[in-house]
Amino acid sequence: MPANSGYTGNRPATLRASLASRSSPMLSAYCAVRDLSSSVPRPERETLMLRHTLTFENVTFAYEQMTFPLLSGVSFAFPLGWTGVVGANGAGKTTILRHAAGLLRPDSGWIRRPGGSIYCEQRTDEPPACLNSFLDAADGVAIRLRGSLGIHPDSLTNWAVLSHGERKRAQIAVALWQEPGVLALDEPTNHIDQGARRLLLQALDKYRGIGLIVSHDRNLLDSLCRQCLFVDLGRMVMRPGGYTAGRAQADREEASAFEQRELLKDRCLRLKKQVGRARSDSGRSSRKGTKRGLSSRDHDARAKVDIGRVTGRDAAVVRRAVQLQKRLERESKLRDSVAVKKQYALGVWTEGAESRRDTLFRLRAGFVSLGGTRRLVYPDLMMAPSDRIALTGPNGSGKSSLVGVILRQLNVPPERLVYLPQEIDAISSARTIEQVRHFSSDQLGLIMSLVTRLGSDAVRVMETIEPSPGEIRKVLIAIGLAASPHLIILDEPTNHLDLPSIECLEKALMDCSCGLLLASHDERFLAALTHRQWRTAPSPHDPDCILLGVS
Repeated sequence: MPANSGYTGNRPATLRASLASRSSPMLSAYCAVRDLSSSVPRPERETLMLRHTLTFENVTFAYEQMTFPLLSGVSFAFPLGWTGVVGANGAGKTTILRHAAGLLRPDSGWIRRPGGSIYCEQRTDEPPACLNSFLDAADGVAIRLRGSLGIHPDSLTNWAVLSHGERKRAQIAVALWQEPGVLALDEPTNHIDQGARRLLLQALDKYRGIGLIVSHDRNLLDSLCRQCLFVDLGRMVMRPGGYTAGRAQADREEASAFEQRELLKDRCLRLKKQVGRARSDSGRSSRKGTKRGLSSRDHDARAKVDIGRVTGRDAAVVRRAVQLQKRLERESKLRDSVAVKKQYALGVWTEGAESRRDTLFRLRAGFVSLGGTRRLVYPDLMMAPSDRIALTGPNGSGKSSLVGVILRQLNVPPERLVYLPQEIDAISSARTIEQVRHFSSDQLGLIMSLVTRLGSDAVRVMETIEPSPGEIRKVLIAIGLAASPHLIILDEPTNHLDLPSIECLEKALMDCSCGLLLASHDERFLAALTHRQWRTAPSPHDPDCILLGVS
């Protein structure tokens, strides 16, 4: 099988046969294996369970250009069912998925994976290697997946003109059809509209292997996942339940750790004062315990020194000082052992300005070809300098194509435009990072500050050769916001971004005075930022025609 399929082992032919009789959800499938093994001796039971578990044991890994390892001695296990992998952009989520699928090898430690594995990456630049076979397959699974996920028979030949949402559905359908023992999905709901998201959730719910899923879609994680691995720059914690339950537990743990650390800091402070007083007493006792400087005729003073030596009062004072010092050292070590997550200031700002021109662009009524005879027909369009417009509609209805037409008709100076496309390929991402490295110190400092306030480690981002899709989006957003734009055009801006970053971006755009054109399926994001809507919808009279409505 070709390498770019992400398939790293033989397809387990018995997987469906062994699990087909289980009509209950994934949790029941896991419990069925557990109940089956309860009647056999413990060593055999453990062996049986290992065959249904993906295990990381003391795994360490670093990319060549990094100063510190991204994974350092981590150990965790993934049972049957879906496990969410959540954390900030650049924290190592994709690295974990690629290790799980066998696409990366750890520098040390080992990984045990049952059966074959497939990794569905975030990008959809190239079609899956087995797409043609999947489209031609006549088995029941292929037919069901093609129907439920709306996969067109001509998807392979028309790949270049498919929307990213249509590509993503095809990518995942091919992976599910192959029924791997381990399936790793990186942002599966990116670019997918609400209707397609529901269909995708139903399809993923039927998967009976070991699933790992990286996503910023809280509803998806809560619906599918039995547990979530929280990744925070080297610190990995597995928590039961979906994202919401895991996040609540993490918040409780963080609050408890902070309270414990504050108590220990207070105890250490009190002990330091006691040690200081004890040392002072010890010093006075030491001076009192010597006859040096006393007159040979001062019999009373010399007698007191002798009494102190006999009774051991001075020695007790010294011992107490030593004991307090040792206690302080123990309490200090305990205080330092309580890990409290370092908090960074989040939130970005922009000095966007309203253009003094009458319009940002004006488009006469026309159409844009969507491949073959399909087309998007639009009326006269105009955008004023302060307009905030939401561009919505189902996958493949021409939203990105319309944005392309608008970009060629702008009445905005290039340096006053911020444009973020749906996807940035790996070559462009690497080129952008290299360009930013050569910015002036003031420019570089501003960009790194903005990236940090969007929730990523800017130093680590600048070190990498190939930033993650989420990281490169933050860099491009930072470059744009620093330019005091007149117009911001964002095509699926929340794709690939972690949840805190989405909230920070929403706040920044809310405070910005320039024009906004946002193409997105994120209804909450659009509701907060826009007051006009352009929506694409199929024509009721012509199946090849998409109409743009303006409101």
